[in-house]
Amino acid sequence: MPFFRKDDQLQSLGDRVLERTLQQFPIIARNQIAMTWLVYDPPCIVNTGGAITPAEFWQQQPRGYSYRGVERIYPASVVKLFYLVAIHEWLERGMTQPTAELERAMRDMITESSNDGTGLVVDVLTGTTSGPELAPGPFETWKQQRNIINRYFQSLDWEELKSINACQKTWGDGPYGREKAFYGEGLENRNMLTTEATARLVHSIIGGVAVSSSRSQAMMNVMRRSIDPQVNAADPENQVTEFLGAALPQSATLWSKCGYTSWTRHDAAYIEIPGLRPYLLTVFTDGREHNQEKGILPFVSQQVIEAMQEIGA
Repeated sequence: MPFFRKDDQLQSLGDRVLERTLQQFPIIARNQIAMTWLVYDPPCIVNTGGAITPAEFWQQQPRGYSYRGVERIYPASVVKLFYLVAIHEWLERGMTQPTAELERAMRDMITESSNDGTGLVVDVLTGTTSGPELAPGPFETWKQQRNIINRYFQSLDWEELKSINACQKTWGDGPYGREKAFYGEGLENRNMLTTEATARLVHSIIGGVAVSSSRSQAMMNVMRRSIDPQVNAADPENQVTEFLGAALPQSATLWSKCGYTSWTRHDAAYIEIPGLRPYLLTVFTDGREHNQEKGILPFVSQQVIEAMQEIGA
């Protein structure tokens, strides 16, 4: 069952956001942006601390809009949200044990977008480590272990997750050795997500049904962002400036995870603004020619705020 329902109002408003963005930034081709937007009409069923059961939660269908929401796009650091959910699942099931170092890596993976912290989380999830190339037999075993993350997400039986790939570490300079071999000659095994898959994952976290209500709340705690300009000015890697949070008023509350490379710029955010309905917005952009244009995601965010004002409280 789809996790959101489309309606005429959001279709019209979403199309308007898209057209205004393409008009403002003509360097963006229509196949270089993807967006999924959910609106939580009252009575709000998210950010309740897990007040309803998962079965009840998934029977609800918030209104939503999606443009190219099923297109597979390299997610950069947005994939770290998937690793966050997976490691909480492992901990909940007792498949791994909590340690101070694992807790530090989980926190830094999201709050600081640490690639090194992510590497430890992936190692713990899969029982694999990076290193030089392996002989064919051991490498097959290693690859099977690394794909346990994909098998977990496929086991959730969400339609939106069927096309994703979430099994690679994130890098600064790039992979070496067995990690490079795992990517494939044509990078065909690199991570791939869609905005709808990402939106559903965030939807489950803020709904309190990702792993458990308490673990969902723990995930939200590390996703919480300051939108204070003075705070963010002191941290050039703040994940708000140049992303969806940049357009928000100071009264807003933001939970998010961004990702970017030399050819991608993405953000997935749940937003609460006093006087407006809560909403979830996931936007991926993909293209080297416009990657240095840092105003795209803030512009999209501002257009969505204006649309939310039309929808009302």
